[in-house]
Amino acid sequence: MSYKKSIISGFKKSIPVILGYLPIGISYGILALQTDLSPYLIVGMSVFVFAGSSQLIAVNMLTAQAALIPVIMTTFLVNLRHILMSASLSLHFKKTPQKLLPFIGFVITDESFALGNTLLNDREENKGIFFLSMGLSAYLGWVLSSLAGVIIGRYILNFEIPVIDFVLPAMFIILLIMQINEKMDIVVSIMAAVLSIIFYFILPGNWNIIVATVTAAVAGVIIENAI
Repeated sequence: MSYKKSIISGFKKSIPVILGYLPIGISYGILALQTDLSPYLIVGMSVFVFAGSSQLIAVNMLTAQAALIPVIMTTFLVNLRHILMSASLSLHFKKTPQKLLPFIGFVITDESFALGNTLLNDREENKGIFFLSMGLSAYLGWVLSSLAGVIIGRYILNFEIPVIDFVLPAMFIILLIMQINEKMDIVVSIMAAVLSIIFYFILPGNWNIIVATVTAAVAGVIIENAI
């Protein structure tokens, strides 16, 4: 398959991802306007970060006037999964030019990873070009949806939209459900939730999320090895 056909194919495969990004990106733009961030920084975060869950977390923590270090630590922990996703996908890009790998790494998200794992197995050539086309198309969709959220938010932010505040919890509930494959996953999830509530009354700021996440993960590994 030629480079041109691989690029077109990657764009077509990204359409479902783009459609999924639209409501989340728009919600992100609207929510971010409630912080002290300027519209330029809000859209700039989508341009340079391109991590929907981390951006929504950062926005919610900034809205709650959280300190900078907890915001950085929380988003770092949330994005640690990208190391495993990148390592898994790297097996498909052994023949891809080295100069393309940093760009491929940048456009890896939960959605592109899921699609890539399914679609790359059926491709024999131009895997890097195909995935990069798919990822960049999704990236452009995310940036434009964030911009749309900022534009829409300027006109409707003065109205009460209670459902918007549930966007982040809803997205993470879906991501959690998608990642639950075993009983231990359920145990760790419940443990993290309970510990987060307990630590909320003990620790300052938003450290309860970080401490609860790390504690539950470590406890899960210990329990699994002991069984």
